[in-house]
Amino acid sequence: MRNDIKLGLYAGLLLCSCLFGVLAVTTYHKVGNNNTDTAEGTLTNAVEIAQTNAVESAQTNVVENTQTNAVANTHAKVAKHPVMKADGQPPSSGYGHLILYGALFFVSVVGLGLLVGHDVAHFAGNRVLRGLYNDEGEGMSNPEYELAEQVWADGNHLEAIRMMREYLLKNPREQHVALRIAEIYEKDLLNPLAAALEYEEILKHKLPPDRWGWAAIHLCNLYGKLNEHDKAIALLRRIDAEYHQTAAAEKARKRLEDLGLSLQAEEVAQEESAPEPPSSGPKLPPGFTPKLPPGFTFKKS
Repeated sequence: MRNDIKLGLYAGLLLCSCLFGVLAVTTYHKVGNNNTDTAEGTLTNAVEIAQTNAVESAQTNVVENTQTNAVANTHAKVAKHPVMKADGQPPSSGYGHLILYGALFFVSVVGLGLLVGHDVAHFAGNRVLRGLYNDEGEGMSNPEYELAEQVWADGNHLEAIRMMREYLLKNPREQHVALRIAEIYEKDLLNPLAAALEYEEILKHKLPPDRWGWAAIHLCNLYGKLNEHDKAIALLRRIDAEYHQTAAAEKARKRLEDLGLSLQAEEVAQEESAPEPPSSGPKLPPGFTPKLPPGFTFKKS
């Protein structure tokens, strides 16, 4: 994902989370206040209706029915006069707004969390890969490996390689150690054959595409030093075929173009170098006439 799109998503989700969160809290407080006002209004109406009924009952001198009429009229008039909110809307509309704002706030927070989680996982994954497949010594803090590097710095290259091999046997996923061994063979011991063998073993492991491609390019360079050009060309073609989207594949294609090689040209060369099929009879030099015994002649075809 492009960085500008990602930043836009971050800003939009953060803004929506804040906005809908504030609206949800504000609506919640309004609904709570309206419920309180509704209860107070209901109680007041009930008292007023009861007083009115008492006065009406006293005027008609029906003492025995005062309480019954008051209760019945109270329920009837409360049902006919529901309490409304201050803005003229029924109380249920406040709950609808509260649910809507709460749902939008939840969706915004979840989207923001997923985006943050994706970036954190991607960052952590890159850190792990750099730690596992680092061929430049970055981020290495294992004391055993650091001791091997110190032995190399003291000039004892073969002993350093031995110690690194022991460390690699215990930690087979840390292929940066194998790359370091190949580097020592090539640059310090000036042994391109041993370095090439190390790279061949490294390429048998599952590495990130870019790192595998560049290791293969380096192996092609070693093949060139060893005059094994067929292996180099075959490996360049493999890089282009299996890792065509990497920068190493682009490098491999450019090198093949510089060599003037293509699949069709190679097939033509193979056809030209193929042996000719054997003829039905021996070839004789021009103007040669064999001597035959008397009575024998050549058979006409």
